[in-house]
Amino acid sequence: MTRPRKQQISLEATPYYHCHTRCVRGAFLCGIDKLTGRSYEHRRQQIEDNILRLSSIFFIDVAAFAVMTSHYHLVIHIDREACMAATPREIVRLWHSLFLGKQTTKKYLNNEPLEPHEIEQVNTFVDLWRSRLCDLSWFMKVLNENTARRANKEDECTGHFWQARFSSKALLDAESVLTCMAYCDLNPIRAAMATTPERSDHTSIKMRIDHCRNKSIESTEPVNSNEDNELQPPSLFPFVGSHRQPMPKGIPFNLIDYLELVDWTGRAILENKRGSIPANEPAIIARLNVSPKHWMELSTNFENRFKGLAGTTQSIAKLYKLFGLSRQTNRSNSQLLFG
Repeated sequence: MTRPRKQQISLEATPYYHCHTRCVRGAFLCGIDKLTGRSYEHRRQQIEDNILRLSSIFFIDVAAFAVMTSHYHLVIHIDREACMAATPREIVRLWHSLFLGKQTTKKYLNNEPLEPHEIEQVNTFVDLWRSRLCDLSWFMKVLNENTARRANKEDECTGHFWQARFSSKALLDAESVLTCMAYCDLNPIRAAMATTPERSDHTSIKMRIDHCRNKSIESTEPVNSNEDNELQPPSLFPFVGSHRQPMPKGIPFNLIDYLELVDWTGRAILENKRGSIPANEPAIIARLNVSPKHWMELSTNFENRFKGLAGTTQSIAKLYKLFGLSRQTNRSNSQLLFG
């Protein structure tokens, strides 16, 4: 039975989530319809652009994405702290970039005089919009509705475009975040749409590789730091290296380690030999406390292995205690795959 969204999203437990949305029946998100020969490939860039545009408006960071033929994947980080710290004027400005807003809030942005009751209205709208700008459901609502309206208009039809509400999976620790990111980035390789990560169009891994290459070519100095922000695209949530104090905001691994990990995993998948692991696995595998065999299982069957949430047994127990639930799902898979 599907759990209510409030039992799937808890920012007290984790700010990281994996989201997945699929088209209804045989509708095409992107790709080429083999029956009619009609191409929908132009939608792929539209969706990628929209994901990154909305992440710059909402207080939601995109750690990974992959736009496929009939669905797309997202790994996101909800930055509630930044949302709470934003000024009322900034909240109103961001909301007006998405919607028309209200007459009183327009007057507020234009520094026009406001009556006491209008000031009260503005404060009410600011509180409401602030909560929505760090709300995963609102982010996905705006993203999916925009895509559906555009596709239905193009196809000259009406009705549902998406199969159901988006699915969300809580990622409870750094290990599950990295695993899910790799799973998303490797989608085109598993689907035989690409042969290497750098050729996986409309994925976050290709964006990271392209940006890193371009910056390395432009730089006259050798690259010595895996945590150099200039090597990372500003539109994606950055890698910030290992845990330390003070810990900057970002994914607690090195960028170069992650690129090597995804490249190694992609080559192993293409060997098409179940259980066949290259001998020169990246050192990050050992640091994750995951065996190469189990890593391949995680990175190829992440969605099937974990329903609703993913993480170590300790992280899962902590979340269920927070919700006051007794029966813990995914416990056996967590023990097997995360040690």
